[in-house]
Amino acid sequence: MKILVINAGSSSLKYQLMDPDSREVLAKGLCERIGIDGRLTHKIPAKDAKYEFEIPMPTHAEAIQSVLDALLSSEHGVIKSASEIDAVGHRVVHGGEKFASSVLIDAQVMAAIEECIPLAPLHNPANITGIRACEKVMPGVPMVAVFDTAFHQTMPPHSYIYALPYEYYENDKVRRYGFHGTSHRYVSARAAAMLGRPIEELKIITCHLGNGSSVAAVDHGKSVDTSMGFTPLAGLPMGTRSGDLDAGILEYLMGKHGYDMAAMMNILNKKSGVLGISGVSSDFRDLENAANDGNQRAKLALEAFQYGVKKLVGAYAAAMGGVDVIVFTAGVGENDANTRMAVASGLEFMGVKMDAQANNVRGKETVISAPDSRVKVLLIPTDEELMIAQDTAAIVKK
Repeated sequence: MKILVINAGSSSLKYQLMDPDSREVLAKGLCERIGIDGRLTHKIPAKDAKYEFEIPMPTHAEAIQSVLDALLSSEHGVIKSASEIDAVGHRVVHGGEKFASSVLIDAQVMAAIEECIPLAPLHNPANITGIRACEKVMPGVPMVAVFDTAFHQTMPPHSYIYALPYEYYENDKVRRYGFHGTSHRYVSARAAAMLGRPIEELKIITCHLGNGSSVAAVDHGKSVDTSMGFTPLAGLPMGTRSGDLDAGILEYLMGKHGYDMAAMMNILNKKSGVLGISGVSSDFRDLENAANDGNQRAKLALEAFQYGVKKLVGAYAAAMGGVDVIVFTAGVGENDANTRMAVASGLEFMGVKMDAQANNVRGKETVISAPDSRVKVLLIPTDEELMIAQDTAAIVKK
């Protein structure tokens, strides 16, 4: 079975064509500058081949068509007919309270995704555009929506409710939703598989750490709490996002500097996080280099981030009444041994004991805690595309 996985942004579109059973990625790539001019980067992993093209892409429909053309090309294609694509799996950021699992897309589902636009105004319109473009270029091919928020729909009310007047939840759906759900679901399932234990027996804390970061408490296979909230702005300090802060700061800065809300939100989303603290970069590799060169603000930014993760690990262990497994994933979690060690150090009272040699690894699925550590600490590279493909295949087969 061949599944095309699509992740559409406002002016970009990532894709992978894969076999969800064998996990083989036949081709993958990126369409950029949609609506401006258009650039396609197309890769064939089996050949270690990379191709780049300048292709006019006034809309996402032309981008999808260029992807199909690349997949079918006699020179750099991997299929002989579009009919070989059995289904398309779409990443959709926000499903609100309507979707607790992935679903086959129909008119009713599209209407529900559109209703969630106010909850994710930057993401859902782009996701919808990607779906519409695929429907136009690939009529009749089954389409499946896989939601970032779905995994966290198992959170109990006391986890997701905000201490605002209750009518804002009832009428306006203001609550914690959480994001990165596909990643948290994938790595928690892999953790159970690695340890050879049923996920229903385990209390797992998953740390998705990257330019966007979130931590989740997964109790017996279900998300019971997560650090992102109503929007992906909440929780940890991230690359450019502030994470949690005192809402009174907004009123203070807006009053003092004359910012309107749009300017304030731009600061919180684009100029804050580790970039804001360090003044150096939103890239953790740059911060590490700067800190090693003696830059105190870069060092402070890293320490604030690591401290935030450590606090959440402790909080979620308390919330679940213990923890069996801690998982690190995503760009920073998979590749930054120093951050993993900084987070896990000092948690010996919880039964965490790290192995410095085992932790000295990048992007490899492995156990990084000591053999006698009561709490297992794992590094698991995330694979959201595989999760989307597997969900899509399962739904289409039904």
